[in-house]
Amino acid sequence: QVQLVESGGGSVQAGGSLRLSCAASGRTFDDYAMGWFRRAPGQEREFIARVSRSGGITYYAESVKGRFSISRDNAQNTMYLQMNSLKPEDTAVYYCAADRRSAGNIRLDRSYEYWGQGTQVTVSS
Repeated sequence: QVQLVESGGGSVQAGGSLRLSCAASGRTFDDYAMGWFRRAPGQEREFIARVSRSGGITYYAESVKGRFSISRDNAQNTMYLQMNSLKPEDTAVYYCAADRRSAGNIRLDRSYEYWGQGTQVTVSS
């Protein structure tokens, strides 16, 4: 299995930027496609972005396309989420997740086997 730890969350004003990191340990990092999800208060967990095992293929939710960028460094066992032009509606706990099977709908959280503990992102207007 793989252990995931997010970092980089914090508070920022609207229009600002943050870069989240997800450090992985355990099994070989590039055995897993990786994703970012978020959960806002009172809402279900929402797909944000996904990156393939090699890093060459990415997917985004429409709500973040053009503002967020997902990437990974397999040599460093780390995935990133660069978030620009942040909006108050981006406020949420952000989670990274790992998918080894690549057998399900990549936008559903049940398709991912391992999860980090989450990091809070707060965007003020």
